[in-house]
Amino acid sequence: MEADRWIDRVGSQKTHLPEIAALASLEVELRGLLKDLHETEARLVPVRSEYEVVARESLRLKRRASDLDATLASSTANARELTALQSELTHVRDLLSASEDRELELLLELEPREADVESIKRRAQPGAARRSELIDVIAQLQATLDEELVSLRRGRGDRHAALPEALRARYDVAMTRAGTSGAAQVVEGRCDGCRLALAPLDYDRFKSQALDTFMDCPECGRLLLP
Repeated sequence: MEADRWIDRVGSQKTHLPEIAALASLEVELRGLLKDLHETEARLVPVRSEYEVVARESLRLKRRASDLDATLASSTANARELTALQSELTHVRDLLSASEDRELELLLELEPREADVESIKRRAQPGAARRSELIDVIAQLQATLDEELVSLRRGRGDRHAALPEALRARYDVAMTRAGTSGAAQVVEGRCDGCRLALAPLDYDRFKSQALDTFMDCPECGRLLLP
């Protein structure tokens, strides 16, 4: 009985470590930050994409304006051709001015959104590091508990084998039915397996049992030990 109860306690401890609860709480927090990150990046992506398009267009217009300036400076073309070049240069500069204005607007919109993304990542870094630590600690603790369970089960097997066959069979049936252990002690008139009080007649029958006999708990079916 004691061996089975210890096995149950240690097995339960494996899945109820404080570190497991701490990890679960931390993962909720990290999932919340990840959700915030995805939402912030979703707002950032279209702005960044448009900024990159506008920036490339500004660069193209700057190069075209520079080429036109150079052509005009060295041109020996007639007045009509020069007028056309000057007209195109004026148009390109107008387009460039509008493009640079839009580029600046997008940059001013982009910077705080990028800052928000970096802020969320910084906030998540300590939690991510702590998560890795907790996973390692849990693995080490559970490995230690597994070793303890192996030892407990080995000792339990020896005790189980030492029981008389008939009593061993009764114990196994009771344990299958009740779980945790197949026997319980009577403490102040109560079965300490199911925690229920024995009826007066059952309690009298229990007290009158010979030392080498065991009655079943009327409620949970465990063998009642004196």
